[in-house]
Amino acid sequence: MIAFDNISKSYGLRVLFDGVTFNVGKGEKIGLVGRNGHGKTTLMRIITGEESFDEGRLSIPKNYKIGYLKQKIDFTQKTVIDEVMADSPFDKETNRWQGEKILAGLGFSCSDMKESPESFSGGFQVRITLAKVMAGQPDMLLLDEPTNYLDIQSVRWLKGFLVSWIGEVILITHDRQFMDDIITHTVGIHRNKVRKIQGKTDKFYEQIAKDEEIYEKTRLNDEQKRKEMEIYITRFRAKARLAGLVQSRIKALNKMEKREKLQEIKNLEFTFRYKPFAAKQIMRCENISFAYPKGDTLIRDFSIIVGSEDRIGIIGKNGKGKTTLMKILAGILKPIQGTVTYHTGVSFGYYEQTNVSSLHAENTVEEEIQSVSENLDRTAVRNICGNMMFEQDEALKKIGVLSGGEKSRVMLGKIIATPLNLIMLDEPTNHLDMDSCDGLMEALDEFSGAVIMITHNEMFLHALANRLIVFQGEYPFIFDGTYSEFLETIGWESEDNKKKSVKTQGNKKDIRKLKSSLLVEKNKILKPLQETLEKIEYDIFIAEEGIKKLNEDAMKAATEGNGAIIGEIGKKINALNLDIESNFLELEKVSSQIDEKTKFFNEKLEEFE
Repeated sequence: MIAFDNISKSYGLRVLFDGVTFNVGKGEKIGLVGRNGHGKTTLMRIITGEESFDEGRLSIPKNYKIGYLKQKIDFTQKTVIDEVMADSPFDKETNRWQGEKILAGLGFSCSDMKESPESFSGGFQVRITLAKVMAGQPDMLLLDEPTNYLDIQSVRWLKGFLVSWIGEVILITHDRQFMDDIITHTVGIHRNKVRKIQGKTDKFYEQIAKDEEIYEKTRLNDEQKRKEMEIYITRFRAKARLAGLVQSRIKALNKMEKREKLQEIKNLEFTFRYKPFAAKQIMRCENISFAYPKGDTLIRDFSIIVGSEDRIGIIGKNGKGKTTLMKILAGILKPIQGTVTYHTGVSFGYYEQTNVSSLHAENTVEEEIQSVSENLDRTAVRNICGNMMFEQDEALKKIGVLSGGEKSRVMLGKIIATPLNLIMLDEPTNHLDMDSCDGLMEALDEFSGAVIMITHNEMFLHALANRLIVFQGEYPFIFDGTYSEFLETIGWESEDNKKKSVKTQGNKKDIRKLKSSLLVEKNKILKPLQETLEKIEYDIFIAEEGIKKLNEDAMKAATEGNGAIIGEIGKKINALNLDIESNFLELEKVSSQIDEKTKFFNEKLEEFE
């Protein structure tokens, strides 16, 4: 168990958090929430020791191992397996099989393990980094925005992995549904304080809202009482016979705690301006094909008619051509075959993260947003700047000094400043916090025009999409239905789509404790048996590979007529066969033990269902 005891952290005069006190219990999966810049990553770095704190105490059990999956991926080794084993506490050669076993479970073939980690897509690079963390056999996983730049299938895989993970987890992510599907508790940084509750993020925010409502009512009541006391004291101070009562009220007034009014917390405010559009069709694509020079064909004979109120989600693995298709639809790339035709009344805005390069470094935020329309007066521009959290002098910052997240907000501000009837967004949520993502989703839902969006955020897909462009199989295809209908009828090829019945779990405190302790005991007994089984399987594999090599040597010796060498090889083969036979007997014994213990614990766990 990790325990924070009254920890505080500041940078100069800026207080990040103060008096942080909470524990991370056995098997708990924590969702860490709070606005960007309020200290979530700092809190994680305090746990790892990369950041110091000003006051308080942090308690971490002796020999407790923490695996930290950072936002930034940095490889140092030439091959995937070497990267995974780089930080392993065990002998890298003797226990290499452990790293190979983990990678195999994450979808890597034997040949993949010998490739450079840099040669893989972003989703598989995250898997490599996670395998590296796992090879260290951590007790706790710290995950800081692990879904950034992952495709939707990688996100779904990671979610399944974390749900089944038996250790502790602390997770930072802007994807609310991803977090809620995994966590058992929420820890939130709010107004420089940290609070932990049992349950999902909605329960945390409901509690915060309720507490602040109570605080405000109490503050107003206290102010009214204070005014009444002050009036009484002023009125009767000069009357000698009431001196005792006056003094009593003066003392009471001095003792009253003065509650300061809560400062308004600024959120990103999205309200897209709609340009009226009378026609039913906004865009038509016919027989589109595209391939980059010396590259494979990404899109072939693709056609779609976009309606004026369509909500289209573009989904699929990274590297398959989603952004390429969006750029073709936006007119940035030209297809090698086919046509894209827009209705004459179309006005669209296009957002892509790499588009920040189109911003002018010498412009201020205000000037950059003003540049989209001469009809916007300064008040309207300043309002948009404020909505994008560039208030007052912040709006006068030069584009060149802004962070990546701030530049993304300027891009969104430029789209908001333009009257549109079609919005095209490529992964708009990566630089937004959870509250801002909620605001963006609500604004898109209220927008009267059409939306085409690439996203791996399943909450957005479930809430908004009524049609899908799916990059699965050789080329993309259209699915006329919701994301839920897609999962139900087609689903992802990489997943087992058989329907499974889900039993409702009890939520009483005593049942949770019993179930938790049973899961801990199950892991304690089964983990050593599973490790033994894996070691035996690996030994059998090595012996079989050895026999294969010896047989090749024997054939070569026979061709050369070297009988002495053939005899020696025969002895080695016999010895390896005996080892294999012995290992198979041991394998059968350990497998039976695992099956027996698993059945026992599963039957016990079913009693809690």
